[in-house]
Amino acid sequence: MRTPKLSRIPAQQQEWPGTIEQLRPRPDHGEDSWTGRDRLTGKRALITGGDSGIGRAIAIAFAKEGAAVAITHLPEEADDAASTAEVIRALGGTCHLFEADLRTHEENVRVAKEAVAALGGLDVLIPNAAYQMTHGELAEFPADQIERTFQTNVFSTFWLCQALAPELAKGGSIIVTTSIQAYSPSDHLLDYAATKAALNNLVVNLAGELGAQGTRVNAVAPGPIWTPLIPSTMGEKKVSGFGADTPLGRAGHPIEVAAAYVFLASDEASYVSGTVLGVTGGKPVF
Repeated sequence: MRTPKLSRIPAQQQEWPGTIEQLRPRPDHGEDSWTGRDRLTGKRALITGGDSGIGRAIAIAFAKEGAAVAITHLPEEADDAASTAEVIRALGGTCHLFEADLRTHEENVRVAKEAVAALGGLDVLIPNAAYQMTHGELAEFPADQIERTFQTNVFSTFWLCQALAPELAKGGSIIVTTSIQAYSPSDHLLDYAATKAALNNLVVNLAGELGAQGTRVNAVAPGPIWTPLIPSTMGEKKVSGFGADTPLGRAGHPIEVAAAYVFLASDEASYVSGTVLGVTGGKPVF
């Protein structure tokens, strides 16, 4: 993989949910840098939040590895989602788009059914969609934000796993996106960090619950990764120099995280379940 290291990130802001086109510097999602090696040939994957950031990089890497993918996106993210699909289809791959706000049980069940129908089955589920918004103090966190953060990050993951567990029996895989925030929480991300800790617990429990049916359940815990979520949910001062506090001294590209998902979804990880793989630039995950 030929990904240049990210230079120091300058102060910038976007309106939520942000877009790839406005990010400076532009992150690498694997469009040119990722080389496929047929590690996922024939697999079918559903990736929520696949329009930009980590989700986009996962979708592109999976497609280059031979997988057919379906991705979800919010209405506000339609342009980025279309761009992701265009990249994959130009490679000769398959990418189905589903516009969805995953805060309700009904919407998760709908997406699960429609993705299975479009793909002709499912082998890999990646609950990756997430919501965050920063605040300086506990008293500033609005009640509706707490609800939205848990609905999007935790409830959706639970409902999708519940709906798709039968489809993933006998060799399927679930890979949940957690975060370094589960281990080293930031005070301005109180609710978001709490959801990621909850997901770590869920992954361990699901691995025990679904192991008997042959389904592996793992998580990837990214550190500071340069995506539209950062300038659209954080103040300019926090965006400036984002990721410079890691041992590697920089933020990561989305494709640098996607590599972990490729491994966990592949047959190379056939005996890996119930674990959290950190991609954090050197920050500890334990």
